Amino acid sequence: MEKIAYKYTSLMKNTSQEYDKIIAVCRSLFMNKMKDYGCAWRILRLPSLTDQIFIKAQRIRSLQENDVQKVADDASGEFIGIINYSIMALIQLELGVAEQPDLDTARATELYDAKIVQTKQLMEDKNHDYGEAWREMRVSSLTDLILQKLLRVKQIEDNKGKTLVSEGIDANYQDMINYAVFALILMEK
Repeated sequence: MEKIAYKYTSLMKNTSQEYDKIIAVCRSLFMNKMKDYGCAWRILRLPSLTDQIFIKAQRIRSLQENDVQKVADDASGEFIGIINYSIMALIQLELGVAEQPDLDTARATELYDAKIVQTKQLMEDKNHDYGEAWREMRVSSLTDLILQKLLRVKQIEDNKGKTLVSEGIDANYQDMINYAVFALILMEK
């Protein structure tokens, strides 16, 4: 029994390190885009961010199903986009939509980091309860789960944010981030 517990603890430690490595890449891209474009994304309403994520997830699914690819960008770049747009959505949920860009790179990065800390903690809690089940999943299944979460978010948005028994929009964005990170980890293997 001790051997199993050690193996599980070791896997969880690996997951944490792999997660941080993926997020470092996403964060770097986010910061560089902030330097290039500022925070123009602050004017986007939540449904617009959801649609951006949907486009990326749909493209990944298309890449997984089609033999011919006409645009050179690969699925990993789309998963990174899902992560970053989902973080933007979480920030928008907290701050609301701005009429004009209103964050400098330092403040946007601070908010980004705070959302990642919360989202990683959710991943670790769920990973503990589910026992690293995602490691046995296919990347295509993770893509489908992201698309399912997007459809849920769209329905919640259409319901003006009201749910009867379901988790809110923020939890769905966090799940999409975590599924995209898992997909990127699996794609590296």
